[in-house]
Amino acid sequence: MSYDIESEVLERYQEGAKQQQPSLCCPTEYEGNYLQILPEEIIAKDYGCGDPTRYVNEGETVVDLGSGAGKNCYILAQKVGATGKIIGVDFNDEMLSLARKYQDEIAKIIGYHNTQFVKGKIQNLRLPLDKLQSWLDKNPIKNINDLSNYEQECDRLRQTETLIPDNSVDVVISNCVLNLVKPEDKKQLFQEIFRVLKRGGRAVISDIVCDEDPTPNIINDPELWSGCIAGAFREDSFLKMFEDAGFYGVEILKREETPWQVIDGVEFRSMTLRAYKGKQGDCWERKQAIVYKGPWKQVQDDDGHTYCRGEKMAVCDKTYQILTNANSPYAKDIIGIEPYENIPLEAATEFNCKNKAIRHPKETKGVEYKLTNMNDSDCCAAGECC
Repeated sequence: MSYDIESEVLERYQEGAKQQQPSLCCPTEYEGNYLQILPEEIIAKDYGCGDPTRYVNEGETVVDLGSGAGKNCYILAQKVGATGKIIGVDFNDEMLSLARKYQDEIAKIIGYHNTQFVKGKIQNLRLPLDKLQSWLDKNPIKNINDLSNYEQECDRLRQTETLIPDNSVDVVISNCVLNLVKPEDKKQLFQEIFRVLKRGGRAVISDIVCDEDPTPNIINDPELWSGCIAGAFREDSFLKMFEDAGFYGVEILKREETPWQVIDGVEFRSMTLRAYKGKQGDCWERKQAIVYKGPWKQVQDDDGHTYCRGEKMAVCDKTYQILTNANSPYAKDIIGIEPYENIPLEAATEFNCKNKAIRHPKETKGVEYKLTNMNDSDCCAAGECC
């Protein structure tokens, strides 16, 4: 690769902030009438490939990665209401200026001010670049010692004035931006999304994916990189990036049937995906059980637990809460069975989640009864159900 990805992307989108670039976006239908109050300049100069905003609720705190001209942020400002908060993150000064230009005007229209636009790299959400720039203006780098001082200041800002703190937001959205990040930074990008989300929070990402790996001709074309093509995720790899970062409940919300573009035989299309944070933690025995409704004969969750259709499966408290929570992606397929007598968490014993076991009805009724552990020949062994 003979070009600098960040420079190409920055230059392309700086131009996109000055003059509309139709080739940078896919046709997208947005939910509701939220666009009606937005200035035409924002609508014309904001680029995307999907609508992650429809999966955000009232009162939530949301970070928009690569917020651009602010279209998604201003849609969300209306959706989350006065009790919610929207933080747009972008690296492009031209786009940030355009988004900030209309903050007061839109706040007057909707009756409250709940948007903030900050400068940062989406793969490094700790470092506040506006504050770093202010420091650089006063402390220009002229020699090696200056460089060392600069690096120390970066570390200080990340630790004491973090741009987006740990566990601080309900939802992270992005619209056709993750593909623009350099390949070597993408693992860190997903780790950062995970870091800033609260436990139980979720990422809702619309991006360009491809059905097979891009060819060398595609990857080596700087215009195709800044045009959301060369850096596209392969469809299966996109989901696995979330799984590898620690997310659970990863699901495809929308996959466009018709490709946006076909280059060198590779199909590029829009996909919207949702993934949740919060499966990490200890496993405690509180005598709960779940029943998988079907229609599949058996299913397996992100931690390797297998659930057979119609069986009362023993689960730990953490897994029970994940599967039965009303906001869980699993809730519609699961029946939760609580024990007749509540076992306080502080009185619970450790649960071995590595065993597959049926919860006998007597256990939920308070009778001491040994779990029916299953081996390879039992019901719900790998690849087999009753």
